[in-house]
Amino acid sequence: MVSRGHFAAMVVAFFVVRSTVEILGKDVVVDENGVKTFVFLSPKFEMGPGTVVNKYYYNVDFPKGHIAIKRFDAEVVDEDGNSVPLHETYLHHWLLLRYQQKMDVKIPELVGDLEVQRDEFSIMGNAGVCQNNALGQIFGLGSETRKTSTLVPDPYGIEAGNAADLKPGYEERWLLNVHAIDTRDAEDKQGCTECRCDLYNVTKDQRGRPIDPNYKGGLYCCHDQQQCRLKVEGAKSPVRGLYMKYTVTWVDWSPSAVPVRIYIFDVTDTWKKENPLEHHCRVEYEVEPCNGGEDCTQVKRSISPIPKGGHVVYGVAHQHSGGIGSTLYREDGSVICTSMPTYGTGTEPGNEAGYIVGMSTCYPEPSSMTLADGELLTVESNYNSTQFHTGVMGLFYILVADHTERPRHTDHIRGQITKPSNPVDWVPMIGLFGVAVIVAAGIAYHRRRFQTEDGYQSIVM
Repeated sequence: MVSRGHFAAMVVAFFVVRSTVEILGKDVVVDENGVKTFVFLSPKFEMGPGTVVNKYYYNVDFPKGHIAIKRFDAEVVDEDGNSVPLHETYLHHWLLLRYQQKMDVKIPELVGDLEVQRDEFSIMGNAGVCQNNALGQIFGLGSETRKTSTLVPDPYGIEAGNAADLKPGYEERWLLNVHAIDTRDAEDKQGCTECRCDLYNVTKDQRGRPIDPNYKGGLYCCHDQQQCRLKVEGAKSPVRGLYMKYTVTWVDWSPSAVPVRIYIFDVTDTWKKENPLEHHCRVEYEVEPCNGGEDCTQVKRSISPIPKGGHVVYGVAHQHSGGIGSTLYREDGSVICTSMPTYGTGTEPGNEAGYIVGMSTCYPEPSSMTLADGELLTVESNYNSTQFHTGVMGLFYILVADHTERPRHTDHIRGQITKPSNPVDWVPMIGLFGVAVIVAAGIAYHRRRFQTEDGYQSIVM
């Protein structure tokens, strides 16, 4: 059996080493351009057939100093370092959040959720519009993580470790949330991954609050330590130890680096014109089954103003199984980015049949996609509705950098204060934005349809 430290060192050995520096007592790979890469492991979590983990690991290992993050990749591995397939352990989502904490205060490494000492701890969220730390992550993906690009193109970077961003007496730290579901020996694998309440036999959420009887499935029903129904009692698959392996690529911050802001738009978001600074993001929703016929696609949209415009550097959507693509539109109806899912066709990790294993990304040509301050953006999420789905998501991430002269647009959000943040991507820049626009034309007719769902409570992630 390979220990956590030995496994991290083994993985790093696969990189071509130009030179090394030390972090956590181990070598970091540094190439000829000063780009640094290191592989970290989360604390171990144990899973048996049908079990759920939804862990919040505080103060996880992360590069120190004033840096520009260029890439962040993650996956679930076992104690021998082997990639774990989705049909065994479904990665519902992982989130990486930045926070600041008083230097003389210790928060436990593992806490059930975000309800910790608020006066000594605060999330340093992204620039997105959702309230109450909903979708406040710097990075976050799900089952698509292995084949979704997270590279931030040059000269841009996600700024971290800037002491000027911290309150006096505080230090920057990182929080990792891992939500995984073991579906080995499960009676209904898809139902377990969609967190169907009847399969988990729960009536209260993680905080002990009663669940609405009309709520059929989602995050409230598959919280930490819950058990999904198995085919037979006494399932034979063993309990095993797993880790979240995450690979960080970064460079030291320099005057040539251009910071980006992270915006996450949620298709469930609601807000009122008289109070445009208050957004309610429900994060998840249901897909109702269609009545048959040729068009069994559920189209859902929301409109949100972007607080501060600029050049779009990167874009990607997040959907669950059943998703058939998502598009982010400008106020004039033109396409910013279309992100399409890739479904697996086999059994090996990264190609699991029936699961979304990747989402396409957009890298616009430099300065070619410029948004105005306060511009109203529409996010559209499309799902196949031949069957019922619970707990699905329709999120859209974009990275935005300042432009020299920012045009004024409709004055929806005067006085909005934004905070610097960022997402990421790692496949080569091969004109995916152009491909996305072509794909968008094929589904543009859906923009004539509009559909909303109500009855969900706000979810803090």
